[in-house]
Amino acid sequence: MSRDCPVQVRFYMPPPELQTYFTTFYFVEIDLPPGQRAIDRLHPEWANLRLYADARPVADRQDGTQLSGTTFPATGPSSRAVRFEIERSRMWGIGLLPLGWAKFVPAPAIELADAVVDGHTHPAFACFAPLAASLFGDAPDEVGELARITAYFRGRLSDPVPDEARIKAIHAALLDPEVATVSQLVAQAGIGQRTVERICDRAFGFRPKLLLRRQRFMRSLAQYMLDPSLKWIGAIDGHYHDQAQFVRDFRQFMGMTPREYAALDKPILNAVMHERARRAGQAVQALDSPDGRG
Repeated sequence: MSRDCPVQVRFYMPPPELQTYFTTFYFVEIDLPPGQRAIDRLHPEWANLRLYADARPVADRQDGTQLSGTTFPATGPSSRAVRFEIERSRMWGIGLLPLGWAKFVPAPAIELADAVVDGHTHPAFACFAPLAASLFGDAPDEVGELARITAYFRGRLSDPVPDEARIKAIHAALLDPEVATVSQLVAQAGIGQRTVERICDRAFGFRPKLLLRRQRFMRSLAQYMLDPSLKWIGAIDGHYHDQAQFVRDFRQFMGMTPREYAALDKPILNAVMHERARRAGQAVQALDSPDGRG
């Protein structure tokens, strides 16, 4: 395994007509000697489509299941970190906001919560087969590849989105750092609690209570990752009662303690998060707004 992992990452904001559906389109190029792999962990996030030119990463979920051997690993909304190994590669990532999931994926998000699947074979992602088949040509062409991603989703803009306004209202309430309870979220969204739960199942992947806990945790993690000099105590969100509560959440979401995570190499995520914060306004997907802006 390699500790020295040169990473090039570029984030592209979707065009205005697509911004309410996606976090970003992003290109990652990992330059490793043949036969070497880098190890890192995906944080909890919204759903992602990742399309590789030729590499086949290995992804390990906390429940012990593994996905390997595909150039199209697709993830549903997640609440648990995913360990992955990757070799030299070129990859495009497409981050789906909850509204984007509701528009483009023909399955309830809760059915794929914390899932990592082969997008080439899973029925929920079969609609993306034309994009996966046509994205890469014989030679690297970053500009052309981005154009093909954009054209593909522009071609599907006529697909209807049930509950669009309600999805946006729930998403906006989740992002408000003053909203700490389900009752506060329901009041701010202006929607009945049972309707909120139904919409969360369809578009967000988790029930409101877990979504709020994830937001609180990701605010803390992003703060630390961008500025480790704060130490964990300086990065913890104000809604945590104490450090012990934060450690319990860390174990649930990351599968380890904060101290154990701080000691790990993060050869890819460090580069990705700093560039994402610079280019897109937020270091992590979970903090992007429902209009697709950081």
